[in-house]
Amino acid sequence: MKVMAQIAMVMNLDKCIGCHTCSVTCKQAWTNRQGTEYVWFNNVETLPGQGYPRRWEDQERWKGGWERTRSGRLRLRAGGRLAKLGKIFANPDLPRIDDYYQPWTYEYKNLTEAPAGDDMPTARPVSQLTGEPIDIEWGPNWDDNLGGAPAHAPRDPIVEKIRDEVGEKIRFEFEQSFMFYLPRICEHCLNPACVSSCPSGAMYKRAEDGIVLVDQDACRGWRMCVSGCPYKKVYFNHRTGKAEKCTFCFPRIEVGMPTVCSQTCVGRMRYLGVMLYDADKVAGAAAVEDEHDLYPAQVECFLDPRDPAVIEAARRSGITREWLDAARDSPVYDLIATYQVALPLHPEYRTMPMVWYVPPLSPVVEAVAATGSDGEDAGNLFSAIDALRIPVEYLAAILTAGDTYAVDAVLRRMAAMRAYMRRVNLGEARDESIAQAVGLTGVEMEDMFRLLAIAKQEDRFVVPSAARADADALAETHPLDGACPVGAPSEPRVMLNLGPARRSS
Repeated sequence: MKVMAQIAMVMNLDKCIGCHTCSVTCKQAWTNRQGTEYVWFNNVETLPGQGYPRRWEDQERWKGGWERTRSGRLRLRAGGRLAKLGKIFANPDLPRIDDYYQPWTYEYKNLTEAPAGDDMPTARPVSQLTGEPIDIEWGPNWDDNLGGAPAHAPRDPIVEKIRDEVGEKIRFEFEQSFMFYLPRICEHCLNPACVSSCPSGAMYKRAEDGIVLVDQDACRGWRMCVSGCPYKKVYFNHRTGKAEKCTFCFPRIEVGMPTVCSQTCVGRMRYLGVMLYDADKVAGAAAVEDEHDLYPAQVECFLDPRDPAVIEAARRSGITREWLDAARDSPVYDLIATYQVALPLHPEYRTMPMVWYVPPLSPVVEAVAATGSDGEDAGNLFSAIDALRIPVEYLAAILTAGDTYAVDAVLRRMAAMRAYMRRVNLGEARDESIAQAVGLTGVEMEDMFRLLAIAKQEDRFVVPSAARADADALAETHPLDGACPVGAPSEPRVMLNLGPARRSS
């Protein structure tokens, strides 16, 4: 057993309101420079929809992630070294700027400097890349709030994939429409395809916290990492000729602070914590034959931070007491392993993502109440899961490689929590049978409610501060002026390396 630690995130989609505050603050912190106009390390998509870049989930088109061979080994969908060599100067699997969107601004001077006259001045949209006038046809959230709209939703790759299976459940008629929000960042995977795709070795996964970064000095701009990432969360900076991606705000993580997107989330639906995992199990878990087994196989890789044997093995691996304490109190571990309500995004890509999601529970209470039944009764809620407006099959295609049983189990726990806590809040006797019906105890049900509904910041973000002293010492010995900047010398510089990043073996 080789114990390693990683900072991970869970997002509760039941609480996301689609305000895009996380996207805006991330944009201002990391990608407000020339060359990154089209780049959004964090974006919020409306589902069903095509996403950003457009139809990023269509791996038959983009060839991202891994695939299992007949011999049981993993290989990149985009091909090995010879395949990469053959398309190193012209990669057909690379998204074009129109698949993202043509970033634009407006000719504001036509408004602010227009002379007095009878004509109304206008401000035409112009491309931020070429400076030429353009017609705006697509954007990073072009179909925002249009889930189920016939103009975009039928083009959702997941809808196309499962339409024959679910038939009339996805009709996109007004009375059958549904939508929810999906915030996305880099998954900082345990088995990252972007790292293995990079010909120059510039992409790497840090051994101390699992964050995947780009060495700007080593990057040669081949862009194989862009096509290799199935989530399309690696971008090409056309100004510097380098790849860039979400850094998980590692300068903040190193000093015990949450990421910018987590800190500013209006819905308080993000959770940060430490996960301990057995590195020796990762390769086997990513290569299981049945895609439905990928989610439980990844869960099996995670280690109980309260197990004395795990703690001892972690200490032998060099994991500090501060990190072990953070792992023990990790809200991410509780949501994934203790309460089992968080699921990975597209485990079928076999990258073993470390940003997980609590699936949204449709307004099931109102749906049951509309039939004249008690919308808060646990039995009624359980029986209504299959009739939710958001089809379970659609959620399963996104979060469990199509395994509806796992999604159904999560939704039942969420519904049980509502029914159980309703009795508590009304002063009625606690009904342990509700918790037992979903494999939990009443105490666990109340703890899950506190974490999902009313948790304070210190409960949602458990980031070890052990690196604080190291970061302070590093700032003294390596001032920012000596750091590696991103962008041209005339631009504001953003530091992507504030410390000696140790690469995992």
